Amino acid sequence: MARKKKELCPPLALWLVTFSDLVTLLLTFFVLLLTMSSMDNAILTRVTLQTADLGLLDKRGSGRVDVRERLVIELMEKPWEVLDKKQRLKDLLFPDDVLPDDLSKAELDKNLEILAKPDGVALVFTDKLLFEPGASRLSLRGEQLLEALTPVLLFTAAPVNVAGHTDASDTGADPYALSGDRALAVLSFLVDAGVPDRRFSLSAYGSDVPALDERDRPVASSMNRRVEILLKTARPVGGYL
Repeated sequence: MARKKKELCPPLALWLVTFSDLVTLLLTFFVLLLTMSSMDNAILTRVTLQTADLGLLDKRGSGRVDVRERLVIELMEKPWEVLDKKQRLKDLLFPDDVLPDDLSKAELDKNLEILAKPDGVALVFTDKLLFEPGASRLSLRGEQLLEALTPVLLFTAAPVNVAGHTDASDTGADPYALSGDRALAVLSFLVDAGVPDRRFSLSAYGSDVPALDERDRPVASSMNRRVEILLKTARPVGGYL
C-alpha cells in the first residue's frame, strides 16, 4: 500500500505565520515600553487616565478630577517654577468660593507662604489661619482650609511632611510640645479626610527654626508660629521615589 503523501501547508496560510510572529514581537515591544515608562517621575507620582470626554481621572478611578487640582499638582512637580507662580498657586488652591466667610483674600495672602524646597514645595500656614491663639486644636477656619487642600493631596502619591513651629510669644506651653501638637492636629485631620497615613512624617521644631528674625516684630512673630506642609514632589537626580 502506498504511503500517504504528507499534505503541505497551503501557500495562503504561510503569511499568517509570519504575521502572528510580527504581532507577538510588537506586543513584547509594547510591554517593554510600558515597563520602562514606570521609571518616569510622572508615572511614579500618579497614575492617570485621560480621555476626550471623561477628563482627568485619578488612580483610584473614582471619577472626574477637578482641573484645578491637576494644575496645582503640575505646578508642585516643578518646585523651581514655584517662586514665579506663587500667587497663581494660591489662587488655585484656595479660590474665593472655598475661603471661609471670615477670611479675606488679603488676609490669606498675608498668612500663607509658598516655598520651593530641594525635595518639593512647602505650604506655610501661620497659626492665625489654623488655630485659636495659643491653642493646638484646629479652628473651624483651619478645618475649612485643610478640607480644600485635601483633594490635591489625594491626587498625588508624594510623601508629605508636616512640621510645627512656634516662637517666644507662645508662652505658657512647652514650645516643642505645642509645635508637635499643632503638626499632629493637621496630620490627623488629613488622615481622617482619607490621605493614607503611610505617606506622612511629622516634625516639631519649637522655636529653633524661625522663618524671620525675632527683632522684626510683629511680622516675625506671625510668620514664625506656623505649620509647614511639605509635599515631596521632587525626585533626586538619578534616584527613585
